Amino acid sequence: MQILPLERMKKFQGKQIGCSDWFPIDQDRIDKFANCTLENHWVHVDVETSKQGFFGKTIAQGNLIVSLLTHFHEQFMVVPEGAVMGIYYGMNKIRHLSPVTVDSHIRDRIALGNVEEKSKGRILTTAVHTVEIKGNKKPACYAESLTLFYIK
Repeated sequence: MQILPLERMKKFQGKQIGCSDWFPIDQDRIDKFANCTLENHWVHVDVETSKQGFFGKTIAQGNLIVSLLTHFHEQFMVVPEGAVMGIYYGMNKIRHLSPVTVDSHIRDRIALGNVEEKSKGRILTTAVHTVEIKGNKKPACYAESLTLFYIK
């Protein structure tokens, strides 16, 4: 995490702020996510049936990949000086471009998008995420996440 004055932070707009380490997506993680969210379609949790399916094995839920963006982003977040709190504000865009098959490794390349002063004491930032799959040319996911910072 970097804490920067607002004007300096704006200079990072459009630039990569970090790239996470490779992160494993195994069947246990997929199953636990399915149990938690009730997103337990056979393509995610039925190993035997999935062998006969389009991908030849189970795939991670798209929402599992999106839910990991916060974990990746926390490592590289750029925070405006004076921030007392940052909250998840939502998403502008999510695109799932390639399925993440079981036992794949993913990582997140993060760029700082827009930095906008919403009102006195509130700054909205956009993080641009490109989730890569080890060994694949096409990314798994592209997403824009929003964080609202409250400044003292």
